[in-house]
Amino acid sequence: MTLCRIVEESTRLIHDEGDCASLQRTPGPPIQRGSTILLSTCAQVYDSSLVTYGRVGMATQRTLRDALMTLEHADEAFLYPSGLSAITGTLLALLSAGDEVLACDSVYNPTRRFLAGTLARFGVTARYFEPAATAETIGKMITPATRVIFLESPGSLTFEMQDIPAIARLARERGVLTVIDNTWSAGVLFKPLDHGVDVSIQSLTKYVCGHSDVFMGMAAAKGEAVGRLATSSHETGWAVSPDDAYMALRGLRTLHTRLAQHGAAGLRVAQWLSQQPEVQSVLCPALADDPGHAIWKRDFTGNCGLIGAVLKPVSDQDVARMVESLSLFGLGYSWGGFESLILPCDPQLSARTCSGAFPGPLLRLHIGLESVDDLIADLRHGLDQLPDATRAASRCRAIA
Repeated sequence: MTLCRIVEESTRLIHDEGDCASLQRTPGPPIQRGSTILLSTCAQVYDSSLVTYGRVGMATQRTLRDALMTLEHADEAFLYPSGLSAITGTLLALLSAGDEVLACDSVYNPTRRFLAGTLARFGVTARYFEPAATAETIGKMITPATRVIFLESPGSLTFEMQDIPAIARLARERGVLTVIDNTWSAGVLFKPLDHGVDVSIQSLTKYVCGHSDVFMGMAAAKGEAVGRLATSSHETGWAVSPDDAYMALRGLRTLHTRLAQHGAAGLRVAQWLSQQPEVQSVLCPALADDPGHAIWKRDFTGNCGLIGAVLKPVSDQDVARMVESLSLFGLGYSWGGFESLILPCDPQLSARTCSGAFPGPLLRLHIGLESVDDLIADLRHGLDQLPDATRAASRCRAIA
């Protein structure tokens, strides 16, 4: 662009672009902040093959999307401002009024709220199947209105495993799309798209970003679903900031290393908890005696740090006293960050239609990157706050 001679300082400050033509090379991509993209010709303004507006995302977001495509073995990946918006955005893209979605009863509670709220208001019906239901059982539930089967394996809070390859194969034969919440595996431990699933969703807030300071979600897809997600994402205006995209990229660089440590620590804590007299059962598919272990061992390449523990019957007050006595386990939602967390879960189970009740209170634990010995000692201190009647005469205090 040729500029006339500029006299006023205020004009120079606006139009002096500096020397941006050749940026120095750094390990991470440049963070491009901008809503307006300056184009060179009038023809470019309406060229749909070009990025013409910043909401679509520029270098930072594109680099992240490319990396997520590699991670999930996808044809394309789409970014959303949270894990929940990735779920809602995907369902909005794939469903219309009069359609039906079949969902596992162990789905993330906000997914259930969206199905029962917004989608029901828009004329979409949701029905639920048992979390460990076979493909044959799910197949019998499919009707002419069924358009999507929504999966989550391991199941949220209760960690049931589903035979994803069999369900995806049956769905494809029946012309039904499959969507999975793949956050537990972080896209590392399980590759749903390789097993026939159409869309794999992750809350990048969890393990990918990894530091409990960024909200983001993604949907990775193959085949027919790609075009539908692209159209819906454009029409609804989902976007993430370049700064958050950069943080997610930074997390991806260490994802495999962090996840391996989370997984090893999570398994060790699960094994220790299973030996404690106050604990009725431990929910972790990596344990050999877990009901879903065979499927986990066949389809997954490792464990993460998220597990469940069912206590022997005690009161809500006892649970609160135990949880509030912990010093290393924070009390809070979310997971996947560097820190350990614990959460009482019973109130979240009341909405389920198929899952049976547990004999005692359910706790969800995220095992962080702290010393495992320190975490076990903290849990032992917490269990000691429970009534003596829940413990055997001889306590198992040894650190595994």
